Amino acid sequence: MAASRGKNTMRDELTGNFVRREAALKDHPALVLNADFRPLSYFPLSLWPWQDAVKAAFLDRVSIVAEYDEVVHSPSIEIRIPSVVVLKDYVKPAKTTAFTRFNLFLRDEFRCQYCGARGDMTFDHVIPRCRGGRTTWENVVAACSRCNLRKGSRTLAGAGMHLMKPPRQPSPSELQNSGRKFPPNHLHGSWMDYLYWDAELEA
Repeated sequence: MAASRGKNTMRDELTGNFVRREAALKDHPALVLNADFRPLSYFPLSLWPWQDAVKAAFLDRVSIVAEYDEVVHSPSIEIRIPSVVVLKDYVKPAKTTAFTRFNLFLRDEFRCQYCGARGDMTFDHVIPRCRGGRTTWENVVAACSRCNLRKGSRTLAGAGMHLMKPPRQPSPSELQNSGRKFPPNHLHGSWMDYLYWDAELEA
C-alpha cells in the first residue's frame, strides 16, 4: 500500500506543483526518441518541454535515459530534469508524405531548384497552371523569388531554365534523411549518442 500511495503522490504532483530552481530551466528540452531509440523527427528535431517529459515519465509512457544536472522540486519530491526520453510504445512512421509547403522545402533542402540559392524561398509550378500544370509533388519545386519571377508563366524551355533534379514525391524516410542535414543551433551533449547528422557540426 505504501508503494501505491507513493506512486499516486507522484501522479498528484503533475497538477503543476513542480517549481523550477532556476528561471532558465524552461530552456531545458528533452529529446524524444521512438521505442527503437531513433528520434521521432530530425527536422524539426523531436523535442518536448521539460514539463511534458516529467509528466510522461510519471505516467509511465517514457523511460528516462539521460538527465540534466538541474533539478525541479515539488513540496514532496525532487527530480533531475530529463534530457533524453524514450517512448515505451513504438510509433509507426507515416507511410505517405503530406504535401505541404514545409515538406516541399525540406525535400528540396531549402534550395532553389533552378539556381541552387538558399533564402527567400517560394515555390514554382514547373508546368505553369495556366498551361494545365497541377499542384503536385511532381510539378512544384522550391524556387527563389528571382528565379520564380524570371520564369513567370513560361515553360522551362521557353525560359531557358533547367531543374537541378526532377521533382517527385519523397518517402517519409527520405524527408527524415533530408532533415538530418540541418542540425539545430543547440545540441545538448547527452543527445549526441542518439543523433546522426549528415552535416559537420561546429565544435
